[in-house]
Parts: sequence; structure tokens; C-alpha cells
Amino acid sequence: MRVLMLLLALQIPLGLDRGFLAPPDNPVTPEKAALGRRLFDDPRLSVDQSRACSDCHQPERAFSDGKRVAVGVRDQEGTRNAPAILNRTYGRTFFWDGRVATLEEQVLLPIQHPKEMGADLPTVVQRLRADATYRRQFDDIFGRAPDVRSLSHALATYVRTILAGASDYDRYEAGESTALSPEAQQGLRLFRGRAHCARCHSGSNLTDEDFHNTGVSWGHRPYDVGRAVVTGVPEDTGKFKTPTLREIEHTAPYMHDGSIATLEKVVDFYDRGGNNNPFRDRELRRLRLTEEEKEALLAFLKSLSGQIRQGLE
Repeated sequence: MRVLMLLLALQIPLGLDRGFLAPPDNPVTPEKAALGRRLFDDPRLSVDQSRACSDCHQPERAFSDGKRVAVGVRDQEGTRNAPAILNRTYGRTFFWDGRVATLEEQVLLPIQHPKEMGADLPTVVQRLRADATYRRQFDDIFGRAPDVRSLSHALATYVRTILAGASDYDRYEAGESTALSPEAQQGLRLFRGRAHCARCHSGSNLTDEDFHNTGVSWGHRPYDVGRAVVTGVPEDTGKFKTPTLREIEHTAPYMHDGSIATLEKVVDFYDRGGNNNPFRDRELRRLRLTEEEKEALLAFLKSLSGQIRQGLE
């Protein structure tokens, strides 16, 4: 056990909280993560065996997909951008609207969503049981044939091991004074100060894991009311989860609806205080940044790209 705990600790990139956060009934192990990774890449989890989880969460794109909204089976478009699933081990709720509280719940919903993977879980389990290698892996790890619970646990374990850190910013915070350029250091001061970015993008994962209305897609029809669907609270209209900023340079397009194409335009959006609407977060206001300050902020945001690790091999 001490060797396993040391292995897990070594997998955490610089700058992140130490340790994987997992429920007691689903501890992280290398074998379970490896099984989850295989499942994540397997199109047999979709109704027509054409789409895998990794089609929308591509490692080479920081586990996003570069599209405005997610595209599922039969080329059906969803209504929301596929988020970069980085550092979700630290998540408190999941999906843009926070509709579920655990990764074990989260990983099963895209498999069943008609516009994503469109499958039913009994059929997926039958396919896994028909594969001798899967049967052996599930038996070795869980002591039984594939079922919905073990499918969920394996996928959730793999997602917990997808970690992004060890960026220039992290090295700077660790005491390496030259890790950030002077321009990026100016951007960091703005980020924590006058630009107010750190009010929402805080902590080691640069997100408060909370929900905010910035006015994105206000006026569009139909309007996505976001968090309000989950809570039933009118004041939650248009609120969406604060995403991590790690690897932000590589996860365009941006916002819950993929409506902002570039990082430069994201900075412009917040510089003008978002889009005004009756539910807009009271923290948002015009910043009136100079062009030099915008460039500095962009330099800092780009310093958040670093190392992405997945699995525990």
C-alpha cells in the first residue's frame, strides 16, 4: 500500500493539490485506470459503435475537441461546448450546469444521451461481456463480470487521473522567478488585481467550482438557462460552471456554448463587462484595460499550459 500511495503521489503535477479525491468505494488503482482508459477510447460504448468518449475529449486538444458544440452519433449537434476534462478529481459537481455530484454518475450520462453516444447501458454491458479481454480485466479488478457499476467506476477512475499542471506559472509560484516573462508577471498581477479574474478562477485548479452568469448567449433563442434547470431557482438563470483555465490556450472555442472563438476575444468580452442581462453576476463590470494590459493578461493565460498526465502506467 505504501508503494501504491507513493506512485499516486508521484503522478500529481507541480501546482496541483496533492492526492486524488475519490470515494471510499472506488479507490484509484493503476489497473482500474488502465481499464477506464481502454473504455474511454472504445466506440462500442455508443449506440452504433461509432463514437467514443475520446472523440469529444481528445488528449491532443487538452481533452476538448475544438468544436463549437459537441457532435455525437449520427452527426447530431448538442447545445453546449465539450469541456476540457482536466483535473476533474478536484470537482465538486459535474457538467456545465452541475447536475450531478460525482464522476461515477457523470461518466454514464453521455453514454445514454441521445445526441451524444445514444446507447442503453444493458446493451453496452452485453458488448463488454462478449469481449474475453474485458471479462478478464473486470474479473481481475472487480471480481465479477462487467456491469453498470464497474463500468462507471473504471471510467471515473481514468478521468480522475487526467491532470494538468507543471506550467510556467506553477514553476513561478514554486519560487522560480524567471519562469514567467515580465509581461506574463504583469498579467498575473492584473489577473489577481484590477481585472478581478481570480474572484472566480481561484485555487490550484483556477476555478471556484461555482456557477456564474456572465451574459454569454443572452438574447439567443432558445436561451440555455443553465444552472436554473437543476435548482429551479430563477436567480440561477444563465449561470454556468467556472471552467479551469489550465491549458486554456489549447481549448478553443470558449464558453459553455463555444460562442467565442479566440482567447483574445474572451479577454475583450470580460473587458467590456460581459453581456448585460437581468441575472448577470454583480462582480462583472467594465475593466477598461489598455491594449498593453490585454496582451499582458494573454501572456499570463498562455503560461498556464504545461504538462498533461493521464493514467498511472
